[in-house]
Parts: sequence; structure tokens; C-alpha cells
Amino acid sequence: MAYAERLAGEGYDLVLVARRRERLNELAERLRRHNGIQADVVCADLTNPQDLAKVERLVGSDEALNLLINNAGFPGYKPFVSIDPKAIDGLIGIHVQAVVRLSRAALPGMVQRGKGAIINVASLFAISAMLPPNPLPSRATYAGAKAFILAFTQALAGELTGTGVSVQVCLPGRVSTEFLVGLGIDTSKLPPAMTAEDVVTASLSALARQEVVCIPSLDDPALFREVAEAQIKLFRNSAMQPTLAERYTKQ
Repeated sequence: MAYAERLAGEGYDLVLVARRRERLNELAERLRRHNGIQADVVCADLTNPQDLAKVERLVGSDEALNLLINNAGFPGYKPFVSIDPKAIDGLIGIHVQAVVRLSRAALPGMVQRGKGAIINVASLFAISAMLPPNPLPSRATYAGAKAFILAFTQALAGELTGTGVSVQVCLPGRVSTEFLVGLGIDTSKLPPAMTAEDVVTASLSALARQEVVCIPSLDDPALFREVAEAQIKLFRNSAMQPTLAERYTKQ
């Protein structure tokens, strides 16, 4: 909602996609009335293959599309040994398959036109795998899916160099929304929440700056660059060594 409100305020025409038609219609009507923009509504559950295909066709056929925001998601926090397999399918469907399919649908037209952008909203949990599940929630599938979005966007950015099309992955921490409502999580033990409006401000500012990775709360971007440089060093060091590491040769 915060992205839609900000973009409508800047004069963007919008196509709003979500599961709950009543809320979509209310939002679209408010944005039309207050901002004088066009706001179309598409009611779809992106974990449903038919609904995803419908949105995919819409995205691929829109010759005026210049910004796609993949922001759908749900938490699914639960120990992996007890999480419902259907929840796993949903988490992967919405955070992996939908992001990839909709990006694939949007990009050919954007590249042909030489302009456009995609924002993929992930989470700081994408880089949280080494932290224990207390006080953070159990999140193996969720964090893994968000880590996919991070790696996917970073790799895609390299492929799109020189095309005029930008991609960004946004990694907010806890955001003050209804995301955690009904999960029984004691939020008093979690880091303070940022407003959704501030997340959008950071994301759109980062897009203008051509930042591939946006971490809204990170004051010193050099910290993430150090992580990226360490990963590159590790990859290159390992990839150039065709022999077994010495520690694995000792019994």
C-alpha cells in the first residue's frame, strides 16, 4: 500500500494486485480520488498457478509498464520439521516462482524500450541464516526464499548492465504493518519497527541512485560492500583451486 500511495502521489498510473478485492477497490478509489491517476485492480493469489499466469500475461502485454514492484509475501515462520508442506509450497511460490515469472514477463519489453525498473522486496532475513531462532523466529524456508531474491536480483543486475533497465532488491527489517498479526510472536523482543513509508522512501531513493541492494536502515553502505567483496574473494579463491583442500585429505 505504501508504494502505491507514494507512486500515485507522484502521478503514476497503477495496476494494483492483491488477494482481497474489497481492500483493493477501496485503495484504488481513494488513489483515483485524491491523486487523479488511473488505478486498475487485479484480484489474484500469486500462489495460485492460474492467478499467477493471469498476472504474468498482463505484465508481459503492458507496453507502458516501466516499474514492477514484487512485494507480495507472507511469513510462514515455523520450525522446519513441523511446517506444513503446503506452507512451504506457498512460501516458495510467492517469494521465488512469482518473483521470477513476473520479472521474466516484464523484462523483454523494458529491455526493448531501453528503460524500466523492477523492485523486489526481500527482507534482512535474507542475510540472517547464521543467527539462532531465539529471539528471532524459526524461518529456514522463509529466510531461504528471501536469500534467493537477493541472489537472483544481484545476478540479474549484472545481466542487465547497459540495457537502461534497473533492478533492486530491498532488504527492510521489521516493518510496522499487519505482517505479524495473528502469529503469536512477542514483538517486544524484536528490533523496533520502521514505518512502511520510510521503507518506500529508501527504496525509491536507492533506485534513483542505481543501488542494486537497498537496506533502508543501514547508515554505512560500506558494510554491505565488505560482505559482497568477501563473497567474491571467497568464490574466486575457491574456483581457482582444482585440488582438494588439505584438511579434507587428512583422516
